[in-house]
Amino acid sequence: MTTARDRGLAAALADARDRPDGAERCAELERIASRADATGDPRTALSARFALVEAYLHRGERWRAVEPVRRMRATLARHPGLLDARPDELTRLRRHQRQAVEASFGTPRVGLDQARSLLDALAAELGEDAAPVAELRCRLADHLGDEPAARRAYERWSEADANDPVGGCAGCAPARRADLLAGWGEPEAALAALAPALTGWVEPQAPPTRRGERQAAAAGATACTDQPERALAVGLLPWLRTGAVTRAARAHVHAYRRHRGERTAFPLLAAHLRFCALGGYLHRGLEILTEQLPELDRPADDLSAMEFAAAGALLCGLATEAGLGGRRIHRPGHGSRPAAEVDVATLGTQLQALATALAGSFDARNGTGHQSGRIASWLAERPLAAPVSLAAETEFDEEPEADPAEPGPPGPEEPAPLDAALLAAALDARGEPYTPEPDGTLAGRWGEATIQFRLLGRHGDVLHARVVAQRRLPADRRAEAYAFCNAWNHDRLLPAAYVHEPGDGTLVLAAGVSTDLSCGVAPAQLAVLVAAAVRTGTAYAEAVAALP
Repeated sequence: MTTARDRGLAAALADARDRPDGAERCAELERIASRADATGDPRTALSARFALVEAYLHRGERWRAVEPVRRMRATLARHPGLLDARPDELTRLRRHQRQAVEASFGTPRVGLDQARSLLDALAAELGEDAAPVAELRCRLADHLGDEPAARRAYERWSEADANDPVGGCAGCAPARRADLLAGWGEPEAALAALAPALTGWVEPQAPPTRRGERQAAAAGATACTDQPERALAVGLLPWLRTGAVTRAARAHVHAYRRHRGERTAFPLLAAHLRFCALGGYLHRGLEILTEQLPELDRPADDLSAMEFAAAGALLCGLATEAGLGGRRIHRPGHGSRPAAEVDVATLGTQLQALATALAGSFDARNGTGHQSGRIASWLAERPLAAPVSLAAETEFDEEPEADPAEPGPPGPEEPAPLDAALLAAALDARGEPYTPEPDGTLAGRWGEATIQFRLLGRHGDVLHARVVAQRRLPADRRAEAYAFCNAWNHDRLLPAAYVHEPGDGTLVLAAGVSTDLSCGVAPAQLAVLVAAAVRTGTAYAEAVAALP
């Protein structure tokens, strides 16, 4: 039997890229990279490990990316000019290097020596004052409990270029800074740091009424697809601590509506639970805990599990003091733990034990007691303010009426000219992540499909959705690819399928659909068009993935 290792490495790598996401694909990429190392093929070794790192990141296993990133750096050390003609790949590697360092904050399974080595290498190339380096120095020192060092690095980070291509999301930087400041006991400074991400979202004022103002507001909101909800969650405790209870309540209701069903928002759920506990919303907090408890068995990382468990234990403790300790909560089974109906008091004890154990794991690696002390301080907190009413969640979404002299935003059935703000609003309403690209394209991943929405035509009034199937075929299957697209176009109305050859030995199976909206489009109609593009595009990509 012929295996991938018996054939050429390039062909084996193409086959591995063509496999579905999963552990077998990752294992094959690692085998190819090791084989390339042994045969002296550094270019293939790098390509295989790039694919491996991105597979781990896509699977939510960031900590597993540390070793392949370290090996890529070792390959470059042996072949210094390997990426001289590929500056984009060098930037990509540095981004992965930053992500590998960040993985050490989320789990004790990454050694501090590994994280520091990668960070020192990044600093040697970019400089200590570069934004990614200063931020990582700050967050690492804060994680270890060295607040003076963290503050010194914070100053360098604040003065650095926020748009460094190696840095994390610039739109999320205010939330990352505010989270640090809040942890240092500076709620006012934390709220000031959040201001760029919150302008126009929390204050109880009318929405922009002029068309240009609406476009500007939408452009600011879509600069980062996690905003404003992430910033609102980070601001919950600072608002409570500064007495802005109604603002905190508005922020919680708005943000949780998105975070409750978004897998990647799990690290933010601790903030919602702490808000409910310290704001006096014990019944609501227990409802959220019941709803989100299954996610604790499959957390994004150890840090988010520790914080969720600590926030849940705090909530259960305060609820028990308020006479709610006998309330039963269903906890699903996981592994060897059977499903059970657990009373609030018992659940609080279980969650506290989990949070304390995870904090101890971090501290054992770090050689400090900082994480255990931080969790103990959370568990000792007491309510900060009397709650305002949350009985009708819609009361926190109401806005004062707009100036009657100016036209307001179009209603859901009211046609309006197609523009970027209207398209962004249609995607925002779906509550799914997408990324704005420099040319104005809005791109997202839905299952096996990457879908790009853009405005075409002389006046930008043609909505075009381009679908790219995640799976690629090798170039020698060209005839089969064309036959598949012809059959799809014969049997299906949307989208129009075609084959693209990028010149790297693979075939990209793409599709597209364009809709002329020169006569205008109602928001409700645009939502239907976007939904149809996602539904049919996903079906197309799934059909490609199902090819033998």
